Amino acid sequence: MIRRLIPLCLPAIILNCTTPPALQHPDPPAGLPEMWTALATTDGLPASLATDAQWWTSMGDERLAALVEEGLAHNHDLAAAVARVDRAVAAARIAGATTLPQIQAGGDASRNKRNFIGFPIPGGGGSTTTTTYKATLSASWELDLWGRLRSGAAKAIADAQAAAADLAGARLSLQAKIVRAFYNAIDSRLQVELLEATTNNLEVSTLQIRARYERGLRPSFDVRLAESNLAGTRAALALRRRAHDTAVRQLELLLGRYPAAEIEISEQLPPMPQAIPSGLPAQLVSRRPDLAAAERRLVAADLLLGEARRALLPRISLTGSAGRSSEDLGDLLDGDFAVWNLIGNITMPLFQGGRLRRQVDAAVAGKEQEIASYAQRVLTAFAEVEQALVAEQLLTEQEAALRIASRQAAAAERLSQHRYRHGLSDLIAYLDAQRRTFEARSQLLTVQRQRLEARVSLHVALGGGFRFDNPPDNS
Repeated sequence: MIRRLIPLCLPAIILNCTTPPALQHPDPPAGLPEMWTALATTDGLPASLATDAQWWTSMGDERLAALVEEGLAHNHDLAAAVARVDRAVAAARIAGATTLPQIQAGGDASRNKRNFIGFPIPGGGGSTTTTTYKATLSASWELDLWGRLRSGAAKAIADAQAAAADLAGARLSLQAKIVRAFYNAIDSRLQVELLEATTNNLEVSTLQIRARYERGLRPSFDVRLAESNLAGTRAALALRRRAHDTAVRQLELLLGRYPAAEIEISEQLPPMPQAIPSGLPAQLVSRRPDLAAAERRLVAADLLLGEARRALLPRISLTGSAGRSSEDLGDLLDGDFAVWNLIGNITMPLFQGGRLRRQVDAAVAGKEQEIASYAQRVLTAFAEVEQALVAEQLLTEQEAALRIASRQAAAAERLSQHRYRHGLSDLIAYLDAQRRTFEARSQLLTVQRQRLEARVSLHVALGGGFRFDNPPDNS
């Protein structure tokens, strides 16, 4: 029976082969540069920065690298993204199955009894019992002459590819989140340590001021002002400690750990990686997963439009069945009891209330939407790279200025303390000098973290490291 159906199905098999759509690159918006306008002139690409997928290894912290690997292995949001890809792949396989024949096998047995009443049979009547056995094999297939089913299957493949690109984007985003959370945890702890040292200094100063007041050397105003300043600093310290606790627990969540605030982090922020290499081509953004996903969705929208247009054309289907029927189970193996049939039909949509044409209109609008979304995504990608490059330049200048401000503020604090002890200035000037010293050091820590985060943002905007392998020239 199967041999009889194969010649009928073979032409449709050849006709219905679905090839995944090739990667396409829509024309980018006009006016895009070949080089980055914000890129400063720097040295060539250092070997330590020649990284792509594992760009975080260029940040120079072994503990950080281990944490990123842990997060990639145990983060639950990333596991959910993997499941979404598996679901999209399964959906693509389901869609591809519509281009193949649908074959069913079946079998049944029935027993029938008939009574004969009123017939001239000796004894006045009678009955007969029969048992029938059947085995069947049926196949149905829509001949995809116009490619409607193939377009649907190819669209599902493009959707699965978009989901895979989304997964790559989720991995890149998770890597960046872990690195930023790691730096934030270090910065928050350093801020706590700085404020603890400031609080200790204020406690000593307050005791000294109270002692001078008790000896009649300073007015009560100084004591009250010092006590108020100390209490405000202690409140700020509690706030800083809470921020550090939140930062550590957030890092643990990204790693898939229970947020117990027990993770060990580095003692200091790592130094800035080596300078950004000169001559980075603008094509680096083509590696970004979000651009790949947008391109795949544009391809899927185009295939959906083709499917909607082909739905207006006739459909041709083949239905065939073969089997055997006998009153003896052993006769099912005998070819004399075989039966078969083959049916072909054609259907043409004549009136659907405009439903099919409106589906075409919706598909056209969907494609236009994806074209606009892709163009905007490209511009956004370039903007993110340019902003990250400018941010690193300006933060470098800001850090240099804050280093000078921190040194000068510390010197001014020492001078103000000396003048206050010798009665040459009032307490307000001394406390103001202490405040300025703390703020300059705190801002310096913040800018150092922001510089590292700007480098992270640059890696994310470029889709990885600084190395770019040019595609082979097939012309």
